Amino acid sequence: MALIVHKYGGTSMGSTERIAQVAKRVAKWARAGHQMVVVPSAMSGETNRLLGLAKELAPGKPGADYYREQDMLAATGEQASSALLAIALQAEGQPAVSYAGWQVPIKTSNAYTKARIDSIDDRRVRADLDGGKVVIITGFQGVDEGNNITTLGRGGSDTSAVAVAAALKADEVLIYTDVDGVYTTDPRIVPEARRLLTVSFEEMLEMASLGSKVLQIRSVEFAGKYKVPMRVLSSFTPWDIDLAEEARSGTLITFEEDDQMEQAVVSGIAFNRDEAKISVLGVPDKPGIAFQILGTVADANIEVDVIIQNVSKDGRTDFSFTVHRNDYARTIDLLKDKVVPALGAADVIGDPKICKVSIVGIGMRSHVGVAAKMFRVLSEEGINIMMISTSEIKTSVVIDEKYMELAVRALHRAFDLDQPVA
Repeated sequence: MALIVHKYGGTSMGSTERIAQVAKRVAKWARAGHQMVVVPSAMSGETNRLLGLAKELAPGKPGADYYREQDMLAATGEQASSALLAIALQAEGQPAVSYAGWQVPIKTSNAYTKARIDSIDDRRVRADLDGGKVVIITGFQGVDEGNNITTLGRGGSDTSAVAVAAALKADEVLIYTDVDGVYTTDPRIVPEARRLLTVSFEEMLEMASLGSKVLQIRSVEFAGKYKVPMRVLSSFTPWDIDLAEEARSGTLITFEEDDQMEQAVVSGIAFNRDEAKISVLGVPDKPGIAFQILGTVADANIEVDVIIQNVSKDGRTDFSFTVHRNDYARTIDLLKDKVVPALGAADVIGDPKICKVSIVGIGMRSHVGVAAKMFRVLSEEGINIMMISTSEIKTSVVIDEKYMELAVRALHRAFDLDQPVA
């Protein structure tokens, strides 16, 4: 049979009763003959509780030593849920063993709280699988070259699961979550949103980067790079659902050339209300200006998204870009303190009440007029576009935040995303 990786989120692991249900589901797959690896998150709310305790005791100016201990602490959440799941599987009569990331080992960089996976040694795991055991590996964590425990950042269990699947050359990784798949847009905004049966890695990567919270972006990057098929499905279906039906449920994230792909020009509408727009006015229009502005911002570890430079007038131009809303005030202060005096710019202004709305679809490569249709729909709704960003398979616009839901609903309707695919 197949080698399958299951990943369960914190909600699925939220109580001993839910862990018992997860154990019954995993045991069902194992009894069907599959080799099973499970990557669980910490129990719902546990990571926040642990980080809250650390924050209460933190020094005034936390440094690398503090973040090392924070990772040491946060990693215990997944260790607890992994051990509990192994115990629950043993109670089901299914041999199981749990490992912390450092025991596998999952080797990472030494960037505490946001480490990246470098390699995974699969020998110990394969030996247990060959011995008939379910192997449970803590998500969200690994170990650096100095044998310090590291964590991968929030949502890192998705990345762990896909990385483990890639190392083991698993047939598929199933991401069990509190939604039953990937939708054309957020059903809370558009009740008519439709679950996609399949979506390409490229489309999912764009959706994740543009605001869709179903999967962590790094997990999709990993899956695309190593060609690991992923499936997003609900952990709240009955554990004893027919296995063949369960294996077909949710949304399969796969390769563009798959002949089962839904043939839609636009696959989904993504949105992000966490952005803010900043404009540096009256900067000299000469080579190196973009670097002088954005280099300073990058040095402060602030990520920039959409960028636009206006047409020059009298040797001066305006330069605008977006940042995460949490970085808005810090970016404004940085530009006023360092960039404006150095460049002789006129002023820095900003707007923290903007949002980004995007259409995504691999069909946009071979269809003309898709962006124009988007602009026409927004115009008909009286929505002004402040900035535009495009790639082969997406077009994003920055608009006033108050029009976000109207824009999403209008675009969803205009591109027939509420209609079933023939």
